[in-house]
Amino acid sequence: MTLDQLTIGQEGRVEQLDASCGSAARLMEMGLVPGTAVRVVRVAPLGDPIDILVRGYHLSLRRSEARGVTVGRVDTAGAAT
Repeated sequence: MTLDQLTIGQEGRVEQLDASCGSAARLMEMGLVPGTAVRVVRVAPLGDPIDILVRGYHLSLRRSEARGVTVGRVDTAGAAT
């Protein structure tokens, strides 16, 4: 599952970043590294950008950037699925 597939309020844990995505290095510098928990806070009316909460701060990503981030969904009990 990729980050752009999570809905508002869903949480995930970063598993990997698509190296072919031109912004992978920039996303890693902003804290999106494997093992990091993320939560979708809101999505703009037309679906782009996506506002996520990562490491205690908000980060807005283009949908195309979020598509390059593979995540494992986390349920409310904290177990990865």
